[in-house]
Amino acid sequence: MNPDIAKMLPVISLASGRVVDIRVRLGDTVKKGQLLMRVQSNDVAGAFNTYLKAVNDEHLANTQLKRAEILYQHGAIPQSQFEQTQNTEQDAVADLHAAEQQLQTLGIDKDHPSNIVKVYAPTSGVVVTQNVTDAAAAGVTYSGSSTAFTIANLSDVWVICNVYENDIPSIHLGQTADIHFNAYPDKVLTGTISNISPILDPNLRTAQVRLQVHNPGFMNIGMFVTADFHGKHLEQRATVPADAVLHLHDRDWVFVPAGDNHFRRVEVTTGKMLPNNQQEIVSGLSAGQQMVSNALSLNSTVEQ
Repeated sequence: MNPDIAKMLPVISLASGRVVDIRVRLGDTVKKGQLLMRVQSNDVAGAFNTYLKAVNDEHLANTQLKRAEILYQHGAIPQSQFEQTQNTEQDAVADLHAAEQQLQTLGIDKDHPSNIVKVYAPTSGVVVTQNVTDAAAAGVTYSGSSTAFTIANLSDVWVICNVYENDIPSIHLGQTADIHFNAYPDKVLTGTISNISPILDPNLRTAQVRLQVHNPGFMNIGMFVTADFHGKHLEQRATVPADAVLHLHDRDWVFVPAGDNHFRRVEVTTGKMLPNNQQEIVSGLSAGQQMVSNALSLNSTVEQ
């Protein structure tokens, strides 16, 4: 089971520096806007100095424009000089806006500057990767991964199944499948096929099929599940009590009547566990065929 890649967002500190405080750890659940870490950065000092210089330049250009406007109205300067002063003021305003935008990008309040940059969660979800520790370097200009954390929204997840090539013609995009959980035998969810890989595993001769599944809250990343695809043909399979199956030498057996109060052991292929302690039999036993409900009670006395 994997996160939906479309719902995974990296957390990047645009200001490079040293991590001085980490508020979350790998596996934590976070909310959008939650503080994740604080970074001490020299980038802030440079950006704020640029901003102050832009403020001074714009103030000077504006003062010169007002003076030039008065002189032009009285014919003391030509129109070309007045237009040049206007252009200088417009450039100064543009530089000031760019400096303000840089501070905003770094997450700095221009009225309360600080060399500490706060990094917030861009979305709600679970922290699935963590690449920083206390006192570690952070930011996009340092070597290594620029992603401090990765947050995954697990409201929808991917179930990756291996399907044998002989069964591929029986499935198609948009088809549904029943998802069964080893950890929760009584829970069954429905998934929808969103991708069928065009590349087969050369050793197993299987293709990876991706199911999109809504997560009701108990599905965890890495959880092992099985999927039942609804093919074109219905199959009827036998089910027996789980105690009727004997697991011996990595093989599964049941005991069936052999006449005259004798029983013989028959090898079967088992399927998934079903509710009420029932075991699915894929092959080796027909529906309605008699068998012993408690295999252990006959194992030492049965005719081999």
